[in-house]
Amino acid sequence: MALLRQLVSRKGLPIKPALLYNSSRSAARVLTDYMPAPYPKTEKERLEAAKKYGLLPEEYEPIPDDGFGRGDYPRLPDIGADSKDPWYPWDLPEYRKNYGEVWHIDSDMLGEDRCDPQKDWWVDKRVMVGMLVGVLGTFWTIAMLTDPYPVHRPVSAKQIPGKAAKESGKIYYTF
Repeated sequence: MALLRQLVSRKGLPIKPALLYNSSRSAARVLTDYMPAPYPKTEKERLEAAKKYGLLPEEYEPIPDDGFGRGDYPRLPDIGADSKDPWYPWDLPEYRKNYGEVWHIDSDMLGEDRCDPQKDWWVDKRVMVGMLVGVLGTFWTIAMLTDPYPVHRPVSAKQIPGKAAKESGKIYYTF
């Protein structure tokens, strides 16, 4: 930090001091601190992982090791933000989360503006797929039926002087 201050205190340094200070502070927090550890193989590792995520040992169940590198992250129920109480005094109201609460592994897909797996749809999903196929099929049918009949503005034949104009002796352009 002292070296950083000496560099910043020199005249003519093109970098702003605040940028250097903030970047050196954020470099102290390594993202690996928040990364999941390897999949727990022993009961001791399992208990440590439950303590790390703030869960009771009987509540903690890691996501099965399927090769995607999820490690010791806990399997949590798929509850979207839309399914949570909007009037509860959340610590993070925009995410409907409390401080210290474990984040779902797919929390980027379970926000208020995203899908909610527990939502009851007004229309059955089969009906939705049928409507999609019906609309796309209608557009495709119209396109295939009207393809042989192109629509464009009518134009007359090209009137560019060429070999026929030279043979007839007519002059089209005089410059």
